[in-house]
Amino acid sequence: MSLILGITDLGINLPVLIGQTMSFIFLLIVLRLLVYKPVLKMLDERRERIREGLSAAERGQQRAEEANREAQAQIEAARRDGQAIVAQAQQVANRIQEEARQAAQQQQEAMLERARSEIQLERDNAIAKLRGEFADLTISAAEKVIGQSLDRSAHQRLIEQALADSSFREN
Repeated sequence: MSLILGITDLGINLPVLIGQTMSFIFLLIVLRLLVYKPVLKMLDERRERIREGLSAAERGQQRAEEANREAQAQIEAARRDGQAIVAQAQQVANRIQEEARQAAQQQQEAMLERARSEIQLERDNAIAKLRGEFADLTISAAEKVIGQSLDRSAHQRLIEQALADSSFREN
């Protein structure tokens, strides 16, 4: 009893304390059954969602890194393709330049050959004209020397013979 008196001296009412303790234990049991388990379940579900979110983020990061590697590989392949195209274009340009140079050279040779032909033709015409004039001069000189006119065929024979003997022969 002295314990009860000591507790009451402190201002504690034992029946009220026991009632409050019983109410607290009852409230703890009710909270544990009705609130604590659902809250723990909700926290576990949230923890699971967070873990899934983190793993999805990691998978997304891995996919992003893989996509970045693939993009870099595609960029490198495109760069190599571009360099190959540039090299091909350079080869085509070199080939076109060589063909143009050859065509110009062939055209130059053809023009040179035409010029040679024209020069040869002009030379032949000049020689023929010179022969004609030489023949006329020869006939005129012969007529003056002889004082009479020879027939045309005889003149032509004499001219041909003179030309054959002269230095005007074609080379």
